[in-house]
Amino acid sequence: MASKFEKYYKRRLLSSYFSVVLSIGLVLFMLGLLGMLIVNSKKVTDHFKEKIALTVFLKDNAKEVEVIQLTKALKLSPEVRNTVYISKDEAAKKHSQAIGEDFVQFLGTNPLQNGIDVFLNADYVSSSSIETLVDTITSNAFVDEVSYDKPLIDLLNNNIKKISFWILITSGILALIAVLLINHSIRLTIYAKRFTIKTMQMVGATKAFIRRPFIRLNMKLGIVACLLAVVGMFVVLYYLDRAFPNLYFFENQLLLAAVFGGVILVGLFITWLSTFFATSRFLGLQTDELYY
Repeated sequence: MASKFEKYYKRRLLSSYFSVVLSIGLVLFMLGLLGMLIVNSKKVTDHFKEKIALTVFLKDNAKEVEVIQLTKALKLSPEVRNTVYISKDEAAKKHSQAIGEDFVQFLGTNPLQNGIDVFLNADYVSSSSIETLVDTITSNAFVDEVSYDKPLIDLLNNNIKKISFWILITSGILALIAVLLINHSIRLTIYAKRFTIKTMQMVGATKAFIRRPFIRLNMKLGIVACLLAVVGMFVVLYYLDRAFPNLYFFENQLLLAAVFGGVILVGLFITWLSTFFATSRFLGLQTDELYY
């Protein structure tokens, strides 16, 4: 009978430990994913911003040396990430492929202009910065006009601000939920041993002595949960990197290490704090209060 009871008790104990590890691991995994989203959100938004291009249309009488000088000046500008010269013949070819018809042969002439596609650095993709750059470019007499999608840029910047705001709100809510869930899981495991705690206290054990084994045990469980969360985050990040190679998720390894390390430190801190206060609560209860 004692053997069966011991086996039953061990199974209950292992089940309790497993539920603690799983709950802490899942919560830290979600927090870690959110942390990676926050860290990489700027990279993602920068990726989309840098796909937007200004098209500088050149007059037919523009000299080659003038175009070269303008291209070099743009490349030296802090706002500009890259420039691509597109001749009128190349533009006509691309346009014909897009519409599926050779419009040059139909018209008998090529109405398009030589141009330069200007790709900006993400920090300068705003209406005010672009307008300043456009004024500088159009001051050249051989430039006909500069075309860009202003409504798209305004819409992109507004949406990024809204998304950033809601990410911060979500981060705060999930952080609070994480603390509550981890604290609840640990309190349940300590609640199951409340009579043991009271017995130790009644025979003269100090509060620090009683807390020590609980903190040691839960810290071990917390370490296992943190490692599971980090492994899960790495797997998700690996597949995201495979799906979106242009975003270079593994490019800044120091930043990733900081996120993984932050998840581990946060998990261990919350585990220690929850264990400390949970044991303190049961140490402060009277014997008759342990039954409620």
